[in-house]
Parts: sequence; C-alpha cells; structure tokens
Amino acid sequence: MWEATFGLPEQVASAAEAAREVDGLPAHDDVENVVVLGMGSSGIAGDVLTAVAAPFMPVPVTVVKGYVPPDHVGTGSFVLAVSFSGDSEETIEAATAAYEAGAALVVVSGGGELVRLSGEWDVPLVPVPVSIPEARTALGAMAIPPLVLLESIGLFPGAQQWIDLAVDQLGRRRDALDRSGNVAEETARRIGRTIPLIHSSQDLGAAAALRWKCQINECAKSPAFWNVHPELGHNEVAGWGQHGDATRQLITLVNLRHDAEHPQVSRRFDLVAEALREVMADVVDVRASGEGDLAQLLDLALVGDVVALLMAAHEGIDPGPVPVVDEIKRALAAGDA
Repeated sequence: MWEATFGLPEQVASAAEAAREVDGLPAHDDVENVVVLGMGSSGIAGDVLTAVAAPFMPVPVTVVKGYVPPDHVGTGSFVLAVSFSGDSEETIEAATAAYEAGAALVVVSGGGELVRLSGEWDVPLVPVPVSIPEARTALGAMAIPPLVLLESIGLFPGAQQWIDLAVDQLGRRRDALDRSGNVAEETARRIGRTIPLIHSSQDLGAAAALRWKCQINECAKSPAFWNVHPELGHNEVAGWGQHGDATRQLITLVNLRHDAEHPQVSRRFDLVAEALREVMADVVDVRASGEGDLAQLLDLALVGDVVALLMAAHEGIDPGPVPVVDEIKRALAAGDA
C-alpha cells in the first residue's frame, strides 16, 4: 500500500500514455452528454472529471454511483464505465443498460466481468495495471484516462498539459512527504484517535474531501465525514450548537484549502473555523500546492492518502483488507437476506 501510494506520479503519467493509445472513440459532434459510472474508489474518477474538466466542457457531465444510468443516456451519450475489479455489480448493470441504449461506451478496468463484456461488446478498453494492489491505490490509473479520452475527442483540450503539471507537483509532494515532520505526519498526529470532519469547497475541494473521507474509512477503519462550503454554512454549522462537551473530545476539523476558492468561500473558512473552534478537538488546515486544478486536487489527495495510512499504522491496522465490504458483496452475490 505504501509503495503504490508513493508511486502516484508515475501511475498518473503511465495512465495518460495508455489512454492516448485508445481508438474507436465517438466524434466530437456526436457527443451530447458524458456519463461516468463507478463505485467507491473507482467512482472517484467521475468526481475528478466533474471537478477538473466539466466546468470547461461544452456538454454536461453526470456521475452515476449506482445501478441505473439517467434516462437521457442514449445514442448521443459518451459513457465511461470505471471499475478496478471489473466486478462491481452496480457498474456492470449500469454499463449494460447504457450499451443497450446505444451509448458510446469505454471501459476502464483491471479485469473481471466488465473487461469480458468490453470484448463481447467490442468497445474500447483502457486497462488498469494488475500490479496495483487495491482500488484505493489506483487513483491515477482510473481518474486520468477519462480526461485524456475527452481531450482526444476534443471535449477537454489541454488535458495533457494539466496532467504534466500534476505529475510535476506529485513528485515534489512525494519528496516532501518522505521527510520527517511533513504535513501528513503532523495532520495524522493532530487527528489522533478523534473522528475527522473534512471541510473543503465545491469542485476540486469537494472531490479531495470525499477522497480523504473514503481513504480514512477504508485504510484506518475509522469514521470520517465531509462537507463543502458554501453549503455547510447554511445548515451544518448550526448543528454544533449543542453537545460541545462531547464533540470537543471526539471530532477534529480538517480544512482542505486550494487556490480556486471563491473569495467569499475563503472568508467562510475563517468564519466557520472561528465559530467551531471551541467545540472541536482541533482545527487543522491543509493547503494544496501545484499549478492548475488537477495538480492541486491530486496534491491534496496524496496528502490524504498518506494521512490515512499513518492513522492505520498508529493503530496497528492493516490498511489493505476491508472485510465488512467484502462480506456485504458476498452476501449480495449469494442473495442472502
């Protein structure tokens, strides 16, 4: 897990190269909408695309984390089915429905039923390297190909430049995280055995906050929660008016900051932190580095991945297996109640 996590810069570069070799894509003018299918650590590919590419694209993007694609999916849809294992039942069912509706489909996967179906359907496949140990450590392999494919179609020009900037920043961040006293060590220490509440802002911040939450859940086997500005300032912030004697023992607020924040959102971070400081165990700020939204998103993701591994190590927990997730999947496949 450690090796794969610190291999993210090379993984991003390799994923971009693999995706550039894919052909059989629809023409620019034939795409009316883009849909990304994926669950869990595979579904983050859709969140990255929504944060980084969607604001600049001429067609709408929908992310589906479930069994059923939107009713609008049809012959004008470009659908990316992303599954590390290739056996996520939700993604298989949604991809099958999209294919039957006449959508142009691309599969991003490391094996399983989805890869078999890609051959049966004769649709393009971007392979995820089987050497990657867990879906959680395949962020680059799954999130980068959709960006490159959209660039190939002409829907997201300049994707490769953003990817190159991200690779450069990830290399710098990795070097920093390899030194004692780094930001991940300090953040993990301050979280300790409390429950992290991750706040960030819309778009790239939302994707980063979700990534932190999921990595802490799966690697450290710990509860974690997330929310985004400005929405949280209209509801969640009011919920800390009671039980401060308990929450200040249990919850650490982690603010993920980045350069693309709206000026008013930057003010909201400060105001909310001030309001919550007395009811939190601690308030920790982590700031993204790098040039461009993709670089800053992946920079925050890498820091969060290392924080999650450090939290697991501190408790003597193996960050790899997720037995409760596996058991739920087995029960579903067996039809158990």
